[in-house]
Amino acid sequence: MFSTLEVEPMNPPKRDHDPGTRVDVIIPSDPAEARCLQDRIEQLLQAHNASDRDIFSIKLALEEALVNAIKHGNQMDRSKKVSVSFRLLPDRFEVSISDEGPGFDPGDVPDPTDPQNLERPCGRGLMLMRHYMTDVAYNARGNGVSMSRVFRNSNGRK
Repeated sequence: MFSTLEVEPMNPPKRDHDPGTRVDVIIPSDPAEARCLQDRIEQLLQAHNASDRDIFSIKLALEEALVNAIKHGNQMDRSKKVSVSFRLLPDRFEVSISDEGPGFDPGDVPDPTDPQNLERPCGRGLMLMRHYMTDVAYNARGNGVSMSRVFRNSNGRK
């Protein structure tokens, strides 16, 4: 089992981050708050000596999921919150993000690689999340996503 560390938005943890500790954060639906959280997670990954590729992959997927929660789920309503829970383990990074929106069915999102959808802006973020993370799963309501990435060693293998 792991301990929980409650963190206020944009403030650093009250103590050093212990590997395996789940960090729970609630932010308003504000892209600036999301960027601050992304920066904090990037710093943790760097301190963990994650590879540049792993950091890039996690940052990209995290940004896409946070933008989706803020823009599509909560409709940019700052009074609505985005809940983020993450955990950094020796071999992987895990994150769950949920919003207060009605949810969606990922199966209803058009394939952005289909020639008829190439100029449509929808679906690209979900595709990037699936590409850069090891696992991506949505909750039944469709207002939450859980993702993980297994770290690769220096020769690119898991």
